[in-house]
Amino acid sequence: MSAVDVVVVGGGNAGFCAAHAAAQRGRRVLLLEKAPQAEAGGNSYYTAGATRMVHDGLSDLLDIVEPDERHQRAEVPPYSAADFLADLEKVTEGRGDKELARVVVGESRDTVRWLHDLGLRYRLMYERQAYERPDGSYLFWGGLHVGNVDGGVGLMADHVRVAAELGIEVRYAAPVSGLLSEDGAVVGVRVGDEEIRAASVVLAAGGFEADPQLRSEYLGDGWQNAKVRGTPYNTGEVIRAALEIGAGRGGDWSTCHSVQWDASYPQNESNRELTNRLTRQSYPLGIIVNREGRRFLDEGADFRNYTYAKYGKVILEQPGSIAYQLFDATLRPMLRAEEYDMPGIAPLVAGSIDELAAAMDVDAAALAGTIAGFNASIDDSHPLDPTIKDGRRAATDPVKSNWASAIATPPFYAYPVTCGITFTFGGLRGDTHGRVLTDSGTVIDGLYACGEALGGLFSGNYPGGSGLTAGMVIGRRAGSLA
Repeated sequence: MSAVDVVVVGGGNAGFCAAHAAAQRGRRVLLLEKAPQAEAGGNSYYTAGATRMVHDGLSDLLDIVEPDERHQRAEVPPYSAADFLADLEKVTEGRGDKELARVVVGESRDTVRWLHDLGLRYRLMYERQAYERPDGSYLFWGGLHVGNVDGGVGLMADHVRVAAELGIEVRYAAPVSGLLSEDGAVVGVRVGDEEIRAASVVLAAGGFEADPQLRSEYLGDGWQNAKVRGTPYNTGEVIRAALEIGAGRGGDWSTCHSVQWDASYPQNESNRELTNRLTRQSYPLGIIVNREGRRFLDEGADFRNYTYAKYGKVILEQPGSIAYQLFDATLRPMLRAEEYDMPGIAPLVAGSIDELAAAMDVDAAALAGTIAGFNASIDDSHPLDPTIKDGRRAATDPVKSNWASAIATPPFYAYPVTCGITFTFGGLRGDTHGRVLTDSGTVIDGLYACGEALGGLFSGNYPGGSGLTAGMVIGRRAGSLA
């Protein structure tokens, strides 16, 4: 039997933030990662590194982001705490934990600066969150402007380096099989036959999105067919271990973060080389149709930051759990290069709508009718402007609220997409310090949760970039107490 001050279970962004905070207080910290070292990093490794934070505009960010000659031509609107809270309230339809939201939002800027001071590197996300205007300037949009250098790969490399500098022990291929509990308090963990005692245990091992059986049980039938975007190691056993000793369930166990994901690439699950490039997120510019050749959602309801995490579910519900994003030659140059020029991508390209329908194996008359009706209904009194919600509406059923452009100029492009699951919204019940609670609200001494293991912040949908933010804020808070 061995002993440390703090055991952190899970080596993603939230877990390392908890470990850093505890180590800065002089605690002896052991971080246990289920995956072997070559597959470590949790879901955080697979992200683009996008981090939603409160700031006062470009001048407030220049001391934490990497230099870039484009900064002098960039317009970065301020993003206030009120904006962030309103976005959380809007996309979750008011179902999120208000106090947890207030803390995550209120400490987002300070926590990013804390990590920057430790050595994490940040940049402005020109290629994902800004459009270049005709005069060569850049306008950032959607409240999400900052990300990690080299995305999730860079984020986790920086975390590992900082952990070594702080003297944190990291053990890989070390799956936790249970929690040690005495007199209602958690006093350690079990790894195989080994018992590791600790004054505090921080659970940061993600949700249950990589377990098809649990997805089907809690999210519903059909979810077993979703593609796992991130780590295959988030299978929920650490959450189950906490429930077994009396932890309560927190948040919405019936919904998750899911996106439009490449349906045709052969290695489209847990791909560590392509990571986030398998997403297809320029859909607000075009239209999306199912295998029956019909549209079924409002592609332009809002900036993609506020809709992308819920549309994977809608795709899953379509015939065959597949759909097609359609663009014409005019729109194609506007698509995100990192995703739509991905190595190995295989769009369907045709010189006519009938040829495109044949390539998609959908009814040609149905597809032609959908496109003709859409094109004829566009309000072209508004110029297309992807940097704002431009009101360029298509009065079809369903309506397209913004950015409607005719699918009219060949060649035509179809990108097959399916549902890619990112993480589950339900987790353990906890307070704003990450302390795990029972169903009755009693604190379980010695046990904390952060990141995707902590439920309550999100439900049904989420604003892009707020997952990493929540993990770092509550991870830091948990590590500051553990």
